[in-house]
Amino acid sequence: MVSLYDTRRRKVVPFEPLHDSRVSMYVCGPTVYDVPHVGHARTAFTFDMIRRYLQWRGFEVTFVSNITDIDDKIIARAAETGSTEPELAARYERAYVEQMDRFGIAPPDHRPHATAYIDPMLAFIADLIDREAAYVIDGKGVYFSVDAHDRYGDLIGRTPDELREGAGARVEVDVEKTDPLDFALWKAAKPGEPLWESPWGPGRPGWHIECVAMAGDLLGDPFDIHGGGDDLAFPHHQNEVAEAEAAGLGFARYWIHGAMLNVNGEKMAKSLGNFTTLSDLLDACDPQALRLLMLQTHYRTVMELSDDALAGATAALDRLRAWQRRATAAGVDPAAEPDPEAVVNFTEAMDHDFGTPAALAVVFDLVREANAALDAADADRAATAHAAVGELTDALGLALPVGPAPGDDALAESVEALLAQRDEARKARDFAAADRIRDQLADQGIILEDTAGGTVWRRA
Repeated sequence: MVSLYDTRRRKVVPFEPLHDSRVSMYVCGPTVYDVPHVGHARTAFTFDMIRRYLQWRGFEVTFVSNITDIDDKIIARAAETGSTEPELAARYERAYVEQMDRFGIAPPDHRPHATAYIDPMLAFIADLIDREAAYVIDGKGVYFSVDAHDRYGDLIGRTPDELREGAGARVEVDVEKTDPLDFALWKAAKPGEPLWESPWGPGRPGWHIECVAMAGDLLGDPFDIHGGGDDLAFPHHQNEVAEAEAAGLGFARYWIHGAMLNVNGEKMAKSLGNFTTLSDLLDACDPQALRLLMLQTHYRTVMELSDDALAGATAALDRLRAWQRRATAAGVDPAAEPDPEAVVNFTEAMDHDFGTPAALAVVFDLVREANAALDAADADRAATAHAAVGELTDALGLALPVGPAPGDDALAESVEALLAQRDEARKARDFAAADRIRDQLADQGIILEDTAGGTVWRRA
């Protein structure tokens, strides 16, 4: 049985979806006011990994991830650039989708936009007012009363008093609010800002109400999993819970939060000069190497991103691809049944809160066994290990095509040309020339493996 760490319960619990074979999942998507950075990629990867694994386990997953296309940051950036808010949001949404596609993140089944859900939000806010869970401040908008939610703070294990003391900049201080923790459901329009009409005057929705409206519409109530980065647990997700439960909804049954990342040992920040856009990173490395690096760190652990870490992940990916080339050259049976013990070990690792580091260890153990089996001319063992490698890497979203890595066409042509010269030299028994070519390739960081099916290569 799949188990997962539920943030609200603060422990690993069995995952029991509402329907035996179907899973409903909502993941907070980006606020589109800038290009995506590697932090966005880590969060997107986490839930792409979870989705793919649940599908591999036989579940039909309905995956929703939204676009926040109206927000203070969008309004500010539009003013800075002389653009309109819709134009700016559309431009950065395209950038986000393009880079996530490039990274290999599968698109969601639904990608709702906040501005398409204004009417459901207005109805939801009116209901909260009727329930005395929200109140109007003239000229400012509608605010949720945290006193209406008797479990406020339990998503992150804090009491309201603790949150008042430690919230800092994450809570808007306003003497007209009943409680400092109360938050906006509807913001009154300011001059020059986008606005929609409402019973409480023209304005726009607060951030937290958006996700409640979209998740409920597309997944129903309750639904199985709500996810996002751990930076969203408070106030965003806590406030979603408060709104939904104050309105009598069950909302999300499980909460999953992924950790952030450090760049060269420090939290990523523009002020530190280590802010990395996803586009720049993918220009510098193989997207699959970045995915493998993320798989090497458990999703709830802060990930370290550095040149050394990426180099290590690239080398590990090359080992997988070298095995693929060797298996193809040796004619290993591609239709063999996967090694059942390896599949069980992999499943046990992943079933325990999506343990990707242990699952990857199963895969690399298989590669070592497969290479040893070929060395020993054990074709059957090599075939079952090879089949398991293919199935399990696919479950993790690692594509292992035979041949060079993306962007390595020129390198592959150069290596193959030298290998052809080496083969000719060996046929002519000119072993000195063959050795010189091997050394030349080694100087370029290329390792050769002479097998019964021919010579295969990989980067060191």
